[in-house]
Amino acid sequence: MKVVRNVQRMAALPHRSAVTIGNFDGFHRGHQAIVARLRQRASEFGGVSVVMSFEPMPRAYFCPEEAPARLLSLHDKIACFAAAGVDYFVCARFNAALATMPPQVFLQDLLVDRLRAAVVSVGDDFRFGARRAGDIETIREFGKAHGYQTESVPDVIDNGERISSTRVRQALAAGDIVTANRLLGRCYALTERVIRGQQLGRTIGFPTLNLYLSHSPGLRYGVYAVTVQICNGDYAGTRHPGAASFGVRPTVNGQTPLLEIYLLDFSGDLYGVRVSVAFIDFVRDEARFDDLDAMTEQMHNDIARISRIVGYPDTP
Repeated sequence: MKVVRNVQRMAALPHRSAVTIGNFDGFHRGHQAIVARLRQRASEFGGVSVVMSFEPMPRAYFCPEEAPARLLSLHDKIACFAAAGVDYFVCARFNAALATMPPQVFLQDLLVDRLRAAVVSVGDDFRFGARRAGDIETIREFGKAHGYQTESVPDVIDNGERISSTRVRQALAAGDIVTANRLLGRCYALTERVIRGQQLGRTIGFPTLNLYLSHSPGLRYGVYAVTVQICNGDYAGTRHPGAASFGVRPTVNGQTPLLEIYLLDFSGDLYGVRVSVAFIDFVRDEARFDDLDAMTEQMHNDIARISRIVGYPDTP
C-alpha cells in the first residue's frame, strides 16, 4: 500500500480510483465492509482503491477538549488498511485551509484532479467543506458533471444496531472488551514503544513493560488479559500472553495514565522496542492497596485468572 501523507500536495494518481472518505477510527466491521466493496469496485474498471482520511480528526481540530477518545493512532490505522489490501491511504491534513475550503473546491481539487475518482463511496451522514455545507447529495450532483459515480455506504448491523466507532468507544469505556472485539471483528489493540518506568515491578517479582500511550484510548482503568506481539528487535514477530494494568497506579501515587504489562512467558530486555498489545478480556477495576504486600497478593490472583483466560500454559 502506498501512503500519501498530504493529499493537498500530491500529484495526480496514474490510474482512476474508487475512493472512500472518512475518519475510519477503529477500523471496525463496518469499515472493513467498505474496504471490501471499494476493492471490488476498483477491480471492475481496473483502477485502484483509495482511502482518504483526516489528521487530526475534524472534531479534535475544532474542539480538542471535547474530542472523543481515539481508537487508533495514525500508525495503527495505516497498518489496518494495508492489511486489508487497500492500494492507497491518503491523509488529508485537517487545518484552517481544509476547514474553510468550499465543498466544490474540495471535490474538484482533491477527488477529481488529484485522486481521479471514478467511484466515490461515503456514508449518508458524511459532511465536508466550509461550515459542513457539503453532503452526499453535493458529491452526487458534482459527480454527474465530472465523470464519477457516487455510492452510499451501507451500515453493518450488530444486535439490531449499526456498528460505529461510538459503540466501540462505549464498550471500551465500560470494560466490555468482548463486545468491543465483536464490533471490531478482531481484538482491540494498541501499538506503542516500551519505555523505562520506575522498575517497581522487578522488586516484587513482576517485571513489567511500561508503555506511555500517545493518545487517550478511553479504556476503563483496570486489569486486562492481553497478548503482546513484539514488532521489532531481536524478538520481532513473537507473541506472548500477558497481564496488563491500565490506569494511574493509585497505590504508588501515580498521576499519568500508564499501560503496564507483565508477560507470562518472557523475561528478555525490550526497552525501546515497539509492541502491539491485543486486549482479550477485562479482569477487574483498578484499586488502591494498603501496601505493596497486598498489591502483590492481588497480582498473583490476577495472573492465575488471566492464565486461565489465555490458556497458559495449558490451563483448561
